[in-house]
Amino acid sequence: MTSNRPYILRAFYEWITDNRCTPYILVDTHLSGVLVPQQHVNDDGQIVLNVSESAVVGLTMDNYAIRFNARFGGVPTDIQVPVGAVIGIYARENGQGMVFEPEETPEPPEPTPPTSLGKKSVKKPSLRVVK
Repeated sequence: MTSNRPYILRAFYEWITDNRCTPYILVDTHLSGVLVPQQHVNDDGQIVLNVSESAVVGLTMDNYAIRFNARFGGVPTDIQVPVGAVIGIYARENGQGMVFEPEETPEPPEPTPPTSLGKKSVKKPSLRVVK
């Protein structure tokens, strides 16, 4: 099965914003694919990002990454955080949220090449006993 982390992140984001709080994410910047302004990363290699609607532009949260544009020191910056790099999500006002266990970041699936229209691949259904 795929990771449940992106689904939980989206659910907590919605829950935090529905309660009129400010969603923050804590990110491990050591992981591959993290694009954040390095001058704002702390000594532990972490950064806290405000992902509220008023702080970011073009927020997308898919099953592989969180992407948006935000200003750092007045400079618009594109941000990308693979979901596996998110350590936690919480509300700034009361600290309620969730911390995640470390996990391997899944790679986006490779697009499958189109099959020829003349050939149909038919796979026979099969059953197996699960004990």
